[in-house]
Amino acid sequence: MLGEMTSVAALWGAVIVSGLYHGINPGMGWPLAVSAALMERRHKAMPKALAMLALGHFLAMIGILLPFSVMIALIQWEVEIRIGAGLLVIAMGCYLLINRRHPKILARVHPARLALWSFLAAMAHGAGLMLVPIYLGICAVGQEETGHLAAQSLMGDNIMTAFAVAAVHTLSMTLAGGLIAVVIYVWLGLKFLSRTWFNLDVVWALSLVLVGAFGIYAAKLGH
Repeated sequence: MLGEMTSVAALWGAVIVSGLYHGINPGMGWPLAVSAALMERRHKAMPKALAMLALGHFLAMIGILLPFSVMIALIQWEVEIRIGAGLLVIAMGCYLLINRRHPKILARVHPARLALWSFLAAMAHGAGLMLVPIYLGICAVGQEETGHLAAQSLMGDNIMTAFAVAAVHTLSMTLAGGLIAVVIYVWLGLKFLSRTWFNLDVVWALSLVLVGAFGIYAAKLGH
């Protein structure tokens, strides 16, 4: 029981940490929140922009997690599904390592449509895929107690867990990105941002490979 609680806490901690990591990454949109506040010259523009970015990111997370919440109900294939998900995440990371160019579609989205931009950015960068091994691990914890339930009941629990994971992750992402945006807007200014721009593309791709490998390792060990 204690080991199971520790596993649950660790996995939910990973959900929060991945959210903070996404929030720090400028590729997830916090510079657009700074830009919106500077262009409109209103403080209120920043929280509005952050809310739209959060909405798009949340929808992207749900769009990735919900199909897996349905599949994981097939308990007899649970290990295979988790291994397949891990391989998918690794493949996405390898693709991003090879192809460093940002999707052209993001440049074509109007700056006012931040929710759509955030949704497409999260999808294009595999942000939702990073959550899949963690989410499947949460669903697998305590499976002995839930394995006798009907598939419909189990599926319902997994769907609720998917929404909870997406919500917690998006909240932590928004807090991290919002904090950076506020610091730059209020104290450091746009010139500091242009001089100290950092690119996490390689780190992002490698993190996908690591998360995918961890998901496969955990599935094989039955965690």
